[in-house]
Amino acid sequence: MQLFFASILVLVWDELLSKGYGLGSAISLFIATNICETIIWKSFSPTTISTASGTQFEGAVIALFHLLISRNDKVRGLKEAFYRKNLPNLSNLIATIIIFAVVIFLQGFRVDIPIKHKKVSGHSGNTYPIKLFYTSNIPIILQSALVSNFYFISQILYKRFPGNPLIQLIGTWRELESTYYSGQSVPVAGIAYYISPPTNLTEFFMDPFHTIIYLVFILGSCALFSKTWIEVSGSSTKDVAKQLNDQSMEVPGIRGDKLEKVILKRYIPIAAAFGGLCIGALSVFADMLGAIGSGTGILLAVTIIYQYFEIFAKEQAEGFSLFFFKMKI
Repeated sequence: MQLFFASILVLVWDELLSKGYGLGSAISLFIATNICETIIWKSFSPTTISTASGTQFEGAVIALFHLLISRNDKVRGLKEAFYRKNLPNLSNLIATIIIFAVVIFLQGFRVDIPIKHKKVSGHSGNTYPIKLFYTSNIPIILQSALVSNFYFISQILYKRFPGNPLIQLIGTWRELESTYYSGQSVPVAGIAYYISPPTNLTEFFMDPFHTIIYLVFILGSCALFSKTWIEVSGSSTKDVAKQLNDQSMEVPGIRGDKLEKVILKRYIPIAAAFGGLCIGALSVFADMLGAIGSGTGILLAVTIIYQYFEIFAKEQAEGFSLFFFKMKI
């Protein structure tokens, strides 16, 4: 009942924000909000956790000040704040900030193809941008959904038939004994284990076979989903060429079907595949550094927030242009 009514609320809020206020997909906004809440909470949470070394604060920043005050050996306290296990630490927080900065930086990479109206002579100054993240956060959303559903089915099967060899091949699960992660289960063998991210840098090098399979799976699935998405979402080379043609737009010096074959096929498929690979690589890099909220979550949050930033920036620019136009009149 809780899940049902929560879903109804999300749908109602989505209708209100997307259709009532024109903010686009409000579901994406909810996803970004949830991820940012997780990062803020694990950074500044005042909740206390009982550990082997005594009671500590959950939040990484608050734990830093607490450890520096409570520990007689300040260097040891600082080291513990940076590298404590099973709780958010400053290394995780710094990794999160780095991943945020890298994703925002890569958002600006794009190729601008000059276009002009067919009936207007000369160069109009308009461009059609093809971004590095051509499919935005779609590859990581689809990959995350695939893995989540696989985990869900694997856990249910393992709880019902733990001794079945076929079920163990799909995934063997173990419940964590830590107080902080009480009740959570993690894959320890089977396919579910090899497609799960290593939790820290040490695990990446301690089990290279797991690392290689995980890398191949993430990079391959993100690139494949990205390539597939452009074909089904109306953003393939053929679809873009048709859209430009319907709007009577063309690339200077390129006419007819040459636009699709010469220009668009040179950029769009490469941007889709390579962008998917970059998203997968960033997700792996974030998991390797132990970023708060997981690499997938950070990528979703940054790309969603950046999309809203672009929308607001565009609307603001159009508003200023209209204001100055009226002033001239």
